[in-house]
Amino acid sequence: MNTFLIPDASNLTEKRIIITDDDEDFLDILESQLIEADNSFVVLKAKTGYEALNLIQNMQIDLLITDIAMPDMDGLELYKRVSELRPNLPVIMMTGFCYDPKHTIINAKNFGLKDVIFKPFEIEKLLNIIYKRLKI
Repeated sequence: MNTFLIPDASNLTEKRIIITDDDEDFLDILESQLIEADNSFVVLKAKTGYEALNLIQNMQIDLLITDIAMPDMDGLELYKRVSELRPNLPVIMMTGFCYDPKHTIINAKNFGLKDVIFKPFEIEKLLNIIYKRLKI
């Protein structure tokens, strides 16, 4: 049985999380899982890196979860741009690829990325990373 850290409810405040992926079905499923797991999460969905950047520029965001492989802007480019706009914004990258011919994960880690999760993943594993990065 997988377990995950359950935060102290007295410390909970609304947390805005953007999930970015070009797979709309995946976005819908992950949004539902996150909200069901923690009702303090406000989940915003972005189908492109540009949509995510627009949200980050115009709203207070607490965490970004992004896919690596997207058609308009890959996760590394999004991470670099977000790091310039909001250097302290925690970012979690997701990928369904174990083989990384462009070395995107290594390059992102060289730029400071701390967390990568491989699809498919258990929601508990993602929640542990989220709680750690949000310091809940």
